[in-house]
Amino acid sequence: MHTVAILVYDHINPFELAVATEVFSLHRPELGVEWYHTFVCSPEARPVPTRAGFSISTPYTLVDMVQADTIIVPSTTPGNLAVSDQLLEALREVYGRGARLVSFCTGAFVLAAAGLLDGRRAATHWQWTSYLAQQYPRVQVDPAVLFVDDGQVLTSAGTAAAIDLALYIVRKDYGAEIASALARRMVVPPLREGGQAQYIQSSLPDLPEHASFSAVLQWMKEHLQEELPIERLAAEMNMSQRTFARQFRAMTGTTPHQWLLQQRIVQAQCLLERTDETIERIAFLSGFSSASMLRIHFQRLVQTSPQAYRQSFNLKRATSILQSMP
Repeated sequence: MHTVAILVYDHINPFELAVATEVFSLHRPELGVEWYHTFVCSPEARPVPTRAGFSISTPYTLVDMVQADTIIVPSTTPGNLAVSDQLLEALREVYGRGARLVSFCTGAFVLAAAGLLDGRRAATHWQWTSYLAQQYPRVQVDPAVLFVDDGQVLTSAGTAAAIDLALYIVRKDYGAEIASALARRMVVPPLREGGQAQYIQSSLPDLPEHASFSAVLQWMKEHLQEELPIERLAAEMNMSQRTFARQFRAMTGTTPHQWLLQQRIVQAQCLLERTDETIERIAFLSGFSSASMLRIHFQRLVQTSPQAYRQSFNLKRATSILQSMP
């Protein structure tokens, strides 16, 4: 029987803990397979405070954890992270003997603190990807995906991506049929399309009002449907193309082309969410030369198709579904 240890520690997020217990703790006799043996353990023999204002008590400790085949580390707020050396050493010990390590959301910071993500691809909530990369530069942080399987260590993005990774683990252990049956029981898709890029608020921040580029950035946003070659943009600023490109990157951190592309994708997202316009019309209104070009760039930057994005985020569709419910 495969043993799963779910770790609880100070300021843990109850949602990811609940995902782990829902998937790995509940017995599933209707599936016809021997399910996991799962327990919740904590570093110390005391109630563990959660972020939701209540505490968790468990009779299981790190002594029990080091015997498990899979260890799951739910999330916490990284700024509140206070992980003991004893816990980090226990994680290194179970890793050294070949146990599978799994983090949900910002639980990746615990694995990173133990050095177990060094040289590995890893995921965490999009809001914390930059901070994880900054704090642990040896970690190859992937900000776009829902989860990463790097062999012995698996990491997921934010919140609901814990469900995606948990079902993926079940699929690895028991096969697609069992994982799909479990997903139906949980009333969730067995495999979501795209990555967490589709959930990121991707509009680039505006520059301060006094910045010299504020006016031209606003002008660029208002003319997304037009051709905006760098010579036209430089002329707006009364600069040479080379000077404009250099100062644009210094002020925004990217090139004029990439900035425009990002803004056009943001415009397309807004139209997909709020209108019933065709993909061809949205491509035109967002400044793309064709629907196919919109699809190419949308897939690359948002990690899903425009049509799939509309299915998930269109406000009219969501309202219609709610109104049709009894």
